[in-house]
Amino acid sequence: MVTTAVSPAMLQTLLFTNRGRGANGSEAALSGVHSGGATLPAVLGRAPAPVYDGVDDLLADARTRLERLSPRAAFQEVLHRRGLLVDIRPDAQRTAEGVVHPSLGPLVVERNVLEWRFDPRHEARLPQAGFDTRVIVLCQEGYTSSLAADALVRLGVVRATDVVGGFAAWRGAGMPVA
Repeated sequence: MVTTAVSPAMLQTLLFTNRGRGANGSEAALSGVHSGGATLPAVLGRAPAPVYDGVDDLLADARTRLERLSPRAAFQEVLHRRGLLVDIRPDAQRTAEGVVHPSLGPLVVERNVLEWRFDPRHEARLPQAGFDTRVIVLCQEGYTSSLAADALVRLGVVRATDVVGGFAAWRGAGMPVA
């Protein structure tokens, strides 16, 4: 395969305008275009995905759709039953770092199945799943949880959000842990 290196700005132009399509408008002309060494193969019949200038840009974009909560605000929502705290950390991390106190009723739903458990339309959904459910996602430091909460928002769970600083900030703020 022949590839052509392009700048991120040119790649955006190719992806989001007709110049990224073949002569008849139905064939993508991007089969050999790459940015930063990552080849972006053309896929016929599919809309191009957004291309970010690195993971920090991806994270910043995800956070534009969230009203993130401080650990104290998340605690208040969970305490007063206005939100459902969902810990997406893997078992090994929860074992090593600790967990939110069970009296608050946190749900453990590891990241790899989160969307299936909270998509109200999916057969593998949890009973708590709903388009209006206030899902408060918690990871270790507040990065993965932002991406996960944004995925839920894009599935229609519009009140999903996450905790700034994750479990580390939760524990550091003196919130209940076990």
